[in-house]
Amino acid sequence: MATAYHNLSDYDFQSVPDASAMRFGIVVSEWNANITGALLEGAVATLKKHGAKEDNILVQTVPGSFELTFGSAQMIKSGKVDAVIALGCVVRGDTPHFDYVCAGATQGIAHLNATTDTPVIYGLITTNTMQQAEDRAGGVLGNKGDECAITAIKMIDFVCRLKK
Repeated sequence: MATAYHNLSDYDFQSVPDASAMRFGIVVSEWNANITGALLEGAVATLKKHGAKEDNILVQTVPGSFELTFGSAQMIKSGKVDAVIALGCVVRGDTPHFDYVCAGATQGIAHLNATTDTPVIYGLITTNTMQQAEDRAGGVLGNKGDECAITAIKMIDFVCRLKK
């Protein structure tokens, strides 16, 4: 469903597992920091709301969205996290750079999900305008960071249930 028809911060609180024993990595792009900072705030607040301990939330920055894949892979290799949330923002410009960055980051994150046992949550906002990004980073459409945090909790729970 398109974001225009769904608030990113709306979810059934009761359907979210307890996150108190879970460990989270968050890789956040420094590019478009006004947006990625808001996504990070949303993700951390939502994780804590569901019981995640501050000591179990590892946050690292990378220069841009293209580097989210490498940062996520390094978090996985560290063995310190049960899931990684990759947060970035790419706003379309006048050149094809947008297409290359978005495709590379998307394919990289998908590759990590297909080849590792640690879920990587796709929190890359790709928009045509800065206003669209603002709308998805705590604006009228909610906060994609909230959505990513809930997804991370649910995916860790998914992996844990399979191991039982």
